[in-house]
Amino acid sequence: MARRPQPLPILATAALPALAGCARQSAAAVSQAPGTPGFLLGVWHGFIFPVAWLLSLVMPEVAVYAVPNNGGWYDFGFFIGIMVFGVGARKTHKVTVVRWRER
Repeated sequence: MARRPQPLPILATAALPALAGCARQSAAAVSQAPGTPGFLLGVWHGFIFPVAWLLSLVMPEVAVYAVPNNGGWYDFGFFIGIMVFGVGARKTHKVTVVRWRER
């Protein structure tokens, strides 16, 4: 018996690109001046995100995101830092699939 596709995951998958298309940074947050955080600092900030977030709860001078930054490259580095090196790289959840035989 074939399973019917669930509509909620399909709708969520279709809605995410549409919502991402609406996102943009304010012009005041983007700077091209020398020394402005770029891709490599974005990777670093993404990697240390869990620690920076915890510290930001008790220390108002700590932020998890650098403003101003150079825009898209900083955002891309931040994403890479979180997904590849930071929180997204944890593999602590193991899934075991057990198939039962019918008798």
